[in-house]
Amino acid sequence: MDPKHKEILRVQRLRLSEQLVVDDTVIQYLYQEGILTESHVEEIQSLPSNKSKTLRLLAILPGRGPLAFGAFLGSLEQDFPWVREKLLLISAATDDSATLSDPSTASGQWGVPEHLLHTIPSNQQLNRLASRLGSEWEMVLVDLGLSPEELYRCRADHPHSVQSQVLAGLVMWKQLQGRGATVQCLLQSLQASDLHPSIIDQVFI
Repeated sequence: MDPKHKEILRVQRLRLSEQLVVDDTVIQYLYQEGILTESHVEEIQSLPSNKSKTLRLLAILPGRGPLAFGAFLGSLEQDFPWVREKLLLISAATDDSATLSDPSTASGQWGVPEHLLHTIPSNQQLNRLASRLGSEWEMVLVDLGLSPEELYRCRADHPHSVQSQVLAGLVMWKQLQGRGATVQCLLQSLQASDLHPSIIDQVFI
């Protein structure tokens, strides 16, 4: 997928997760077009809420080749034409990531200094965050790109401590994403899960 289209999906994912219902025509269209595999469809449909299904789909699409963005737009034509038009306008209007900035930026809403946004969080910072997350931790990790199987492994490896489960998932995300595992990406997933900015007080210090 074109980097510009990846950035559009990343920036718009919170809005898309609130506007789309994907487990009917959208997923079936993408499966029919060969963008999603049968295992992708089963994985997405196994998730408990429509928001988590949409976020998981948006995490999968960037890795599904150069035709994925166009097919995604095609999947919206029947039931969500206004969303499709919005994405087309954004795509036509943006040639660099500067114009894609979300109005509620991580540095503004979450109070994290700009220079920290593109750094990789330390395990100590992730541990502080893990101690503050409650039942919403799985939603955050799904948005970060972990699969249901990886979430199950975190739970199975640490059956007696939710904090250890969360930390294991966050460390796994950091290992899988490498240099892409930035503070900014983490904050965006926290925001997508409707968490209050106060949850990161004293985390990134």
